Amino acid sequence: MPTPPVAAAQNHPDRSTVRSLLRLWPYVRPVRARLFGAAFVAVVASCMALVFPLILKWMVDGPVAGHDPAGVCLGALYLLLLGIAEAGLFGLRRWLVARPLAGVEAAMRADLYRHLQRLPVAFHDRWASGQLLSRGTTDLMLVRMFLAFPLTFLLVNAVTISAGIAIMLAQEWTLGLVLLAPAIPIMIVCWLFERRYSEVARQAQDQVGDLTTVVEESVLGIRIIKGFGRHRSQALAFRDLSRTLRGTELAKARLLASIWAVIVTLPELAIGAALVLGTVQVADGHLSAGTLVAFLSTALALRWPVDSIGFLLAMSQEAATATERYFEVMDAAPESAEVTTPGPDPAPAAVNTPTPDPAPAGTAGPAHEPASAPAVVGGPAPESTRAATATPAEDPVPAKAFAIARPAGAVSADGRGGPEADGGLRFHGVEFRYPDAPADTPPVLVHIDLHIRPGESMALVGATGTGKTTLTALVPRLHEVTSGRITLDGRDITGMPREELRELVAVAFEEPTLFSATVGENVLMGAAETAGRAELDRALAVAQADFAHALPQGTRTQVGEQGLSLSGGQRQRLALARAVVGRPRFLVLDDPLSALDVHTEAAVEAALRRVLAETTALIVAHRPSTVLLADRVALLSGGRVAAVGTHHELLRTHAEYAHLMSGAEEDGR
Repeated sequence: MPTPPVAAAQNHPDRSTVRSLLRLWPYVRPVRARLFGAAFVAVVASCMALVFPLILKWMVDGPVAGHDPAGVCLGALYLLLLGIAEAGLFGLRRWLVARPLAGVEAAMRADLYRHLQRLPVAFHDRWASGQLLSRGTTDLMLVRMFLAFPLTFLLVNAVTISAGIAIMLAQEWTLGLVLLAPAIPIMIVCWLFERRYSEVARQAQDQVGDLTTVVEESVLGIRIIKGFGRHRSQALAFRDLSRTLRGTELAKARLLASIWAVIVTLPELAIGAALVLGTVQVADGHLSAGTLVAFLSTALALRWPVDSIGFLLAMSQEAATATERYFEVMDAAPESAEVTTPGPDPAPAAVNTPTPDPAPAGTAGPAHEPASAPAVVGGPAPESTRAATATPAEDPVPAKAFAIARPAGAVSADGRGGPEADGGLRFHGVEFRYPDAPADTPPVLVHIDLHIRPGESMALVGATGTGKTTLTALVPRLHEVTSGRITLDGRDITGMPREELRELVAVAFEEPTLFSATVGENVLMGAAETAGRAELDRALAVAQADFAHALPQGTRTQVGEQGLSLSGGQRQRLALARAVVGRPRFLVLDDPLSALDVHTEAAVEAALRRVLAETTALIVAHRPSTVLLADRVALLSGGRVAAVGTHHELLRTHAEYAHLMSGAEEDGR
């Protein structure tokens, strides 16, 4: 199950809003000049609004009191010019921030996507795709909105309020103190609001991610939903999540309404009290009418900066939680890009030759056949042994198994070199346990010693859950071994850059995945960028995927999302073509023919034999026909290699293998 992001947030209960938002600085730094310029322009524009009351004071105490129409017109002209200048400055501020902040959002989204590609498979196994999608869309939109508006106006409003209070205290300090009376209650309310709103905002954003996951899964699984008539239950599940999100959003609205009520009501009461007190002072002659008008105009000019505190804090909290959610993903450790120095090989097992089980009843041959026992796990059998075990019906390991030349730098473990000694694909005492598995759980794979010689094909057979797919995922380092080593032509895979490793190793997974691109683009994804039409046609022919040429636009036909516009067999053949198009040195196939009919399977196998003659291959197999593609077979049982030998050897000497193959034959019939 995916790890709930809320749990991740609770790991940092003391993280402040400011500390979270400061993590945005590396993205903001390149555009800081324009942001600071926009903030300065906004402060100037806001402070210009405080000049209006001073002009009004001059007009009331001067031209109005002196009945001077020309002076009144001049004052009105001043007010008009100030208004135009203020509007122009605010327009300039918006122009300054629009383009750079769109660039900041785009850069953060690009970094997130790039980072997701570098995260290990174990991370993607834990996280719901909808949660990742919401972080790259909704959360980054909230961050951009914060940088565009609250970040600037929290500063602008603080400067404006401070300047306004100073002007009012200079005009009449007693009235100024009356207006300052609500300051302490408002600060307490804001502090309480910030703590509570942060929790609710996080809940809402996590619930948006959950809702996105449900929608995505419903769209991708629409055939299952329709096929089983589960549209009502899915709609009910969606409705429940929507109602939960609605309740959280209403809780946010109630909190925002509460702080707004306090922030609006208390200053209004203070303005009312100041108006009454000021009117009394004007009547007593202690205060001029112009001063009272200017004072009240200044107080009214500060209403917007004060009233906006509530939703500016709300937007800041949402941006802080969005930033935390973004960096929860960015802080996840990616696959190591560094090349590690391989350590020494683990000590080899003493003999590690599985004891063959008695032959099942009804099979030919004695119960124990030492001369035809499987080869030693992890190493080739001596030539004499292989010759002795061959029967007229069975050839020994074909000569082509040693036909591929090894790289010049490849040497054997003892330094003598030679393809038979340490070439090909080799597992040295490999163990594997999933990183998030409890420490007391047994490993999925235990002391795997296996050697696939250069140019040889080995089938990997075992019951469901024995670790076959996990073992194949270790070769391209989709998972990292817990202990032991894997070598390709004598080179430890941890000593190779991942790019080089994945150029050497091609993989076809049991569940074929296609992208929303053309057929040709999907297949050529497995080849070098210089690959062209010839490589594409060859790969399609090997995979018996010539149906691609009959599509409406041929190989330029767009494949729908996940390739669902194609049948399962067609998707699997395209995935196989993608694996072989680059003529890889090493090929890992995870049950690549499971979705094919008998006739297509036979045609694919015939073409695949020619490919396997040119590569070193590990093939997860469940059908005898697939097993027969391989030169040797490794039986995996309980996470261990139980036996290695040819198909016919294991049928005679290993009861579990014979049982698996007999069941597969029954399924095939």
